[in-house]
Formats: sequence, structure tokens, C-alpha cells
Amino acid sequence: MDYSPRESNSNVDQLIRSTPFFKGLPEEIVERATAHIVTRTHPPNQVILLENDWGSSVYFLLDGWVKIRTYNLDGKEVTLNILGHGELFGEMAALEEAPRSTDVITLASTTIGNMPAQDFVHLINTEPLAGIRLAQLMGRRLRQVNRRLRLRESDSMSRVADILLFLAEGQGKESAKGGIEIPNLPHRELSSLSGLARETVTRVLSKLEKKSLIRRDRDVLYIPDVYALERYIV
Repeated sequence: MDYSPRESNSNVDQLIRSTPFFKGLPEEIVERATAHIVTRTHPPNQVILLENDWGSSVYFLLDGWVKIRTYNLDGKEVTLNILGHGELFGEMAALEEAPRSTDVITLASTTIGNMPAQDFVHLINTEPLAGIRLAQLMGRRLRQVNRRLRLRESDSMSRVADILLFLAEGQGKESAKGGIEIPNLPHRELSSLSGLARETVTRVLSKLEKKSLIRRDRDVLYIPDVYALERYIV
């Protein structure tokens, strides 16, 4: 694991300030709030947080992506979310002064800015716009969860298409060719997110590729037309 003081890396400083959470906040507020952030770069498949850990930090994703994981009553791993650049996590444990409720694991080489929990709580308590940003984040995540729950009874094509669009909304980048690029996650992660068997996910992805609705490379999955993919959700 690599450690980098925030002050020694202006690129990291810009990344922190460009995250949606800090956008529009007064410069002096951002300067004070981020003064004690320390950045760490983690390799793939490294556990960042464990369920029941105490919340001493809030984390800002500056590069790479992570999965939010828990287990069901049968002990099966369930992926609740995939977070990428600009997202934050660990905020609920900091606000509630309670243990973490999920695990967080890197899916790629990932750079994270760690903000002390007391700095985050102070920011929320003293800057109204920061509270609004947090409420917007919570609202978006709740809408995503509700949408996925509604689709649990849909066919496999709808569920896989929805997960790809969910990733496009959160982690998508505009391609130079048009369309959206998202991480080409392992099928086991898409299986856990969708609640489908891995073999079913593999079969559906092949069908979508034959229909030219997606293209896959080693690290990137390309969606040429988001609206065309949306039409497969019923």
C-alpha cells in the first residue's frame, strides 16, 4: 500500500476538489475540510473496510473502483454496490458513530482519500450545502436500490441490462466513439449484483453482444447506445 501526503501532489488535490461532494462549496470551506486528508493507493482485491469496524474515516474514491459487500443468511456473498471515481463511502458509520455495516473491497488498483470522521461530521454540521450534497447522494443510492428491487422478478435480460445501465450511471465515461464505457467487471460481480447465476449472466452478455448492444474488451465494456439497451428492460 502506498501513502501520499495530500500537500505533495497537486493532481490528487484537484481530484479531491473535483468530486461531486465538494462541487460548489466555498473555497475556504473546502480547504479547511480537506486539510487532513491522506491518500492511499491499494492493489486489486484488497479489503479496505470490514463489517463491524468502527468508523474513524470517510473515504473519497479518486481512482479505480470498489465493491460494497455483505452476506445473506445462507452465507452467500452479496454485492450491494460498485463505486468508482468521485464517490464516497464510510459516511454513515461516521455520522452514526456506529460500526460499519458492510465490507469494502477494491476491484482494481484504487486511490482513496481518507478524511478523518470528525472533520466530515464538522463539515456536515457547519456547511448547509455539504448536507445537501450528502442528501442527494443518499437519495440517488436509494433510487438505485429501489429500481433493482423492482426488477428482481423480471427476466434475466432485463436484470443484466439494468445492472449495466446502473454501472453506466455511476462509473460510465463517454467514449471518443460516442456511447459509454464502463469497467468490464468479472461475471461473478455482475452475478452478485443482479442476483442471477454466473452462467446466466455469461449467456445474457453473449446475447447482448450478438445484438451489438455491448462490446467487450479486456478491461472495458462499451455500450454504443444507452437508450437501445434501456429498451430491453421490461
